[in-house]
Amino acid sequence: MTGEYLPVPVEIRKEARANTHSHIRYAGFWMRLWAYLLDLLVVGSLNRLLVFPLFHLLGIPTERTNMFAPATIVTTVVFYTYFVLMTKFFQQTLGKMVFGLKVADESGKPLTWSTVLFREVIGKFIAKTILFIGFLFVAFSEKKKGMHDQFADTIVVHE
Repeated sequence: MTGEYLPVPVEIRKEARANTHSHIRYAGFWMRLWAYLLDLLVVGSLNRLLVFPLFHLLGIPTERTNMFAPATIVTTVVFYTYFVLMTKFFQQTLGKMVFGLKVADESGKPLTWSTVLFREVIGKFIAKTILFIGFLFVAFSEKKKGMHDQFADTIVVHE
């Protein structure tokens, strides 16, 4: 052998691709809800253990009376930063890790920054704005995709 690769017939490639998708188990509404609630607990803990004590130390008020209050802005940044960074670098948040779930690109490619930002920031903002109906899509769609997953062409699967 000279180290050359032999071409794989098209039929075998198509069959292999079909078989890889046949064993995928999509994560349903309840599993994703529990993972999200655990993530909210993590983010809330980060804010209470790091952000609020820092605000008290600096003499910054922690009231969140309007959307432009310093505490509101910083806690929102912590929230979105957590979801974006965890999804980009681990394809899952701590909540998804506990429940054995993972975010994947529907085409099988690695998650890009634009995909993650679009899914976690823009898609979820829109899904929440419409009375959280965007999250109910998970319960009724074939591949258990929420509105934010449909926008970003992602799926959430069991590991």
